[in-house]
Amino acid sequence: MAPATSPFVENPTETPPQVSKRVTVQALVESPGLVSIPSNYSYSSNPNESAASNPDEDTFPIIDFSLLTSADPNQRSKTIQDLDRACREWGFFMLVNHGVSKSLMKEVLEGCNEFFNLPMEEKMEFEGKDIWKPIRFGTGVDVKVEKFFFWRDFLKCYVHPQFNFPNKPKGFSEVVQEYTKRSREVIKELLKGVSESLGLEESYIEKAMNLDSGLQIFAANLYPVCPQPETAMGIPAHTDHGLLTFLIENDIGGLQIQHNGEWFNVHPLPNSFLVNTGDHLEILSNGRYKSIKHRAVVNNKATRISIASPLGPSLDTVVSPAPELMERENRPAAYLPMKYKDFMDRQVEGKPVFDSVRLPVA
Repeated sequence: MAPATSPFVENPTETPPQVSKRVTVQALVESPGLVSIPSNYSYSSNPNESAASNPDEDTFPIIDFSLLTSADPNQRSKTIQDLDRACREWGFFMLVNHGVSKSLMKEVLEGCNEFFNLPMEEKMEFEGKDIWKPIRFGTGVDVKVEKFFFWRDFLKCYVHPQFNFPNKPKGFSEVVQEYTKRSREVIKELLKGVSESLGLEESYIEKAMNLDSGLQIFAANLYPVCPQPETAMGIPAHTDHGLLTFLIENDIGGLQIQHNGEWFNVHPLPNSFLVNTGDHLEILSNGRYKSIKHRAVVNNKATRISIASPLGPSLDTVVSPAPELMERENRPAAYLPMKYKDFMDRQVEGKPVFDSVRLPVA
């Protein structure tokens, strides 16, 4: 593939102070003479949030899926208690023994690498800014106004209730369809445990959120090698919409999560899913479970690929705190009801939509 210099580099031997038009990060990295990042990719973070440490391996939650689905009621009950603790205290946990094969997880990561290495013109067939476009390739984040560009390219597809995916590279669509189907089955089973951990019926979340038509997204992220990783950002601190998100990566660290006001590096165990609770699980649980901020940093040694697959309610579901929880705990609703599609539409407008549905504490 020929170096993509003309869209943004007047003199390919010099890095410009700013790129003149929006391009992919991969194209920027492949341009000749790149020794520093353009100024409009420079991210200025809060200095109090800049450092991240490694969590104690003994404290970061690990949930064994095989015990959650065990026929032994004691094992299942203990795992549900562990799940409750993980969602309350961390909002993140590693899921092991989940039954999704190591080979399938490897295949989907390799397929993402092949997609991002397609010729630019083939990837640009899927370029677009409309978030409701079923298949979308792009760069940066999903907001209309950005103060700077992020060091990340992405492929984002809606894979349920309808499956949408590029027809290239060959065979990749079939791999992703199987991966998202299997991961969705695991998430739905996990949400049964979450329902019980909240003291609700096992099928409560599945029925209340209409998960048979729940919105599942496949979001592949590419974080190329960055010559100045300390001044760039892959994705800044944010929370995820939806109920639960599954994440896998290509063994190149970069995910950081916020816990008790501090940032921690996270390195998932081999063949595990990193799971985080989303905005709508916080709403449904009336704040018992928190949607935790996380971010992606970049490095100057190796390209990172991650795949996030969130599952949310159906688009027409109005999400509000579970009435059964409010009645049992004698607590008023801490969040306003909102249709899931409206929540996502407002999020794209760049508004702090999650803050807007929180009600003031009496």
